[in-house]
Amino acid sequence: MAVNDSYPDYPIFKGLQKPLEFMGLQGRYIYWAAATAAVALLGFMTMYAIIGLLTGLIFLVAALSFGIILILIKQRKGLHTKKEDKGIFIYHHSEGL
Repeated sequence: MAVNDSYPDYPIFKGLQKPLEFMGLQGRYIYWAAATAAVALLGFMTMYAIIGLLTGLIFLVAALSFGIILILIKQRKGLHTKKEDKGIFIYHHSEGL
């Protein structure tokens, strides 16, 4: 009996280092999309109850459009975006610290 025959083989999931993805949205943008949908829905219900259907629909479309555009722009820059400083920076070394 060989040594390898005594232990069962189990499949290993090799996607652990990949970011979470749902319907093309990655990582934190999934939460941004959920928040956008929640704000748009709650805003629609509030505007519909207070002012009327047309105003509620306008708010719904505006909130969803703004959220989707913001998510697409941010996601295009990358999942781990950092602040991009532009310009010339001069670092002065101070002796005597």
